[in-house]
Amino acid sequence: MIMKLIIAEKPDQGSTLAAQFKTKKQQGYIEIMPNELFPDGAYVTWAVGHLCQLVSPETYHSKWKKWSMETLPMIPEKFQYEVTRQKAKQFNVVKTLLRKPEVDEIIHAGDAGREGELIVRNIVNLCNVNKPMKRLWISSLTPKAIYEGFQNLKSEEKTRPLYYEAYTRACADWVVGMNASRAYSILLKQRGVSDVFSAGRVQTPTLALIVKREMEIEQFKSEPFWEVFADFKMDGKKYQGKWQLNNDPRIKTKEMADKIAAFCKGKEAEIAEMDTERKEFQPPLLFNLSSLQATVNKIYKYSPKQTLDIVQSLYQKGIVSYPRSDSNYVTQGEAETFPDILQKLSGFSEYESLFPLPQPNIMNNKRFVNEKKVTDHYAIIPTEQVTDPKRLSAEERNIYDLVVRRLIAAHYEKAIFDYTTIKTLVDKRAEFISKGKQQIQEGWRKVIFQNNDKDDDDIILPSVSKGDSGKVANIKVKEGKTQPPKRYTEGQLITLMKTAGKHLDNEELEKVLMKTEGLGTEATRAGIITMLKDRKYINVKKNQVFATDKGKVLITAIGEKILASPEMTAKWEQRLREIGEGKASAGGFMEAVKKMSAKIISDAVESSESWDFQGLDTDSIQRSGPKKRSAASVGSCKLCGSKIVDKGEFYGCVSYQKTKCNFTISKKILNKKISQANIKKLLASGETDLISGFKKGEKTFDAILSWSDSEKKISFAFPTEQNVKQT
Repeated sequence: MIMKLIIAEKPDQGSTLAAQFKTKKQQGYIEIMPNELFPDGAYVTWAVGHLCQLVSPETYHSKWKKWSMETLPMIPEKFQYEVTRQKAKQFNVVKTLLRKPEVDEIIHAGDAGREGELIVRNIVNLCNVNKPMKRLWISSLTPKAIYEGFQNLKSEEKTRPLYYEAYTRACADWVVGMNASRAYSILLKQRGVSDVFSAGRVQTPTLALIVKREMEIEQFKSEPFWEVFADFKMDGKKYQGKWQLNNDPRIKTKEMADKIAAFCKGKEAEIAEMDTERKEFQPPLLFNLSSLQATVNKIYKYSPKQTLDIVQSLYQKGIVSYPRSDSNYVTQGEAETFPDILQKLSGFSEYESLFPLPQPNIMNNKRFVNEKKVTDHYAIIPTEQVTDPKRLSAEERNIYDLVVRRLIAAHYEKAIFDYTTIKTLVDKRAEFISKGKQQIQEGWRKVIFQNNDKDDDDIILPSVSKGDSGKVANIKVKEGKTQPPKRYTEGQLITLMKTAGKHLDNEELEKVLMKTEGLGTEATRAGIITMLKDRKYINVKKNQVFATDKGKVLITAIGEKILASPEMTAKWEQRLREIGEGKASAGGFMEAVKKMSAKIISDAVESSESWDFQGLDTDSIQRSGPKKRSAASVGSCKLCGSKIVDKGEFYGCVSYQKTKCNFTISKKILNKKISQANIKKLLASGETDLISGFKKGEKTFDAILSWSDSEKKISFAFPTEQNVKQT
C-alpha cells in the first residue's frame, strides 16, 4: 500500500480538502478512502498556523538571556526552529504520519503564498523527513478548484524559492527585531523609561509615519480666515460664487472681508469666463486585499484584521477566492467563469435590478483580464459556488456584497461627469468663482454607490453663458479657520503602508516600493497594525489612529535613523523578492542584515546622549510586572493630604474609597494635555509653569493652573511677567 500525506495550513482547510472524498475522521487527521485520484487512499493533516517558531536568544547562548548592551548584536551562526509548546500535540500527529512507511509522498497544501510555503516546509524539516514532495497550488476552495488542483500538482522545486524568501525574511526580522528591541529598551531604561520597547523592520517605519502625523497635528496652530460669498441673479437665473484673488479665496482679516462685501453689494456683475470639462471614470479595479481592507474600513469601519478574518471565513466556505492576493487582475481562465457566476447572482433580489449587464463579457478587457499582472494569485472574486447573501452573517454579507459588486461593476460602462467653472466679475473688478458638477452617464456608479455614496450632493449650475450680465442679489461674509491634518483611519493606514513610496526622497526607491507593495505584504499589514495596538504604541478611537506617548518616545529616540525609514524596507523588499524569484542569494542578504544590525545598535548608542523627551509623559511608561503594582504617587492631596495617583484619564486621591475624598485633576483641560511634571508642580507649589495652547471655542490662550486654598479649586492665572517659564 502506497499513500500520500496531504498537509494543510489550518484544520478547516484540511477538512475542506478532504470533503471531496469518502473519509474516516481520526485524531488530528482525516483518512481519505481509495479513489481515482488516490488509488490507495491518503491522509490529510494540518498545521494550526505556525506550529514552529524561531528559538529565543538564550537557546543559542546562555549569556544572551541577560539584556545587556555588551551582548549586542546577537547573531546566531545557524538559525533554529522549535515547536511551540501549546501546539506540540498536533506537531506529533504530523510527525507520526510523515514517518509512516506507507507514506511515499508529501503533498504540500499550505496557503499558496510565502507564509504557507514556510509553515509546511518548516514542519517537514523539523521532523527530519526527506520524502518526495508535490505542491497543491490553488486560489479557491471550491470542489472544482480542489479536484483540479490535485490533478495538476506542481513540482516542489517550482515553489521552493518562495520558501527561501519567507525563511530569509523571518531570520532577518529576528536579527533586526531582537537587537533593536533590546538596544532601545536598555538605553531607554537608563533614561528612566522602564518598559520593553519592541522595534522591527516593518512595524517601526509604520509607527514613524503615525507619530509624524501626530506631531503635525499637535504642532499645528489654527488661524482664522474669512471668505466672501455672493448670490448672483442673471436674467432670473440664480447661482452662488466665492470671491478670490490670484486663486486664493481666503482673506486674513475680517475688516478686509467686510470691505470687499461692501464694495460688491448690489453691484453689476458679468460672466467673464465659463469652462466645462468632461471627465470619464472607468469602473474600479477588482479587489486585492489592501484595497478591500481600505474600502471596508471606510464604509463599515471594520479594522483591517477584522476584514481579513471575515474574508478568510468566506474563502473557507469556498465562496470567494484566496484573500491574501496582491493582484487586481484575473487570467482569461477565471474570466471564462464570469458569465456563469453572474447568471447565478442575477437570481438574487439584491442584484436582479443590475441585470442584464451592459457588457456581458469582459474577456478582452485588459483593465481586468491581464495575465501579466497576475502574480501568485488573481484578484479577490466570488467563486462559481455562488451564495445567497441572505444566508450569510451581517459582516460576511457586507464584504461578500462588496466583492460581488466590484465584479458586476466591471461589466458596466464608464461614469461620465461634466465639471463647470464660472468666473463672474463684479463691477469689472472683483472676481468670483462658481463650480458645479453634473452627471452625464451613471455607468458603474449604479452598481457600487447604490447604498454607499458618500460624495457631496452635486451642485447643478443654471444654464448661463459667457457675457451674461446681472446683479449681486446678496452678499455675505463667512468666518473659518485652518484645520490641522487629519489623523489616519485604519483603512488609510493600510493604504499608506502599501504606497509608502511617497514618503521617500529617492525616486528609484520610490519605484521599488510601488513595485513591491510598500511596507509589509498583503498578508502581514493587518497584523502589523494589530501588533502596534497590542504593544501600546497606538490607540484607535472611532476609527482614528492616535500615537501614544510610548510610541512617540520610541520614534523620538530613533529619530531619522535608518530603522524608522521606509528606505530600508524598500531595499529589503527588493532583495527578498529577488530571492523568491531565484535571482538573489539568501546568504549574501543575511550578511548585509548582520552589518545593518550593528549599525542600528551604534546609531542607538550615539543618539541616546542627546535624547530629549520634554512634553512626553515618560513617567506613565513603565513595565507592568506579574503582580499589579501600586500606582506611584505624584504628590499630596490638596484636600486631605493623602497620595494623588494616576487613575487613567485623571489623577485622583487614594482615599476616595475610605473617605470619599473627591479631589481630581483631569489629564486634559480645554483640549490641552497637562504633563505629569506640571501636575507634580501644582501639587507641590500650588501652581504650574505657564502652559500654552488652551482652547475655548475658537480662541486659544496661555495660562498657569493655580490652586486656591480659599475656594478649594483649580483656576486659571494670567501672569504679566514675560520671563515666566512656558510649557
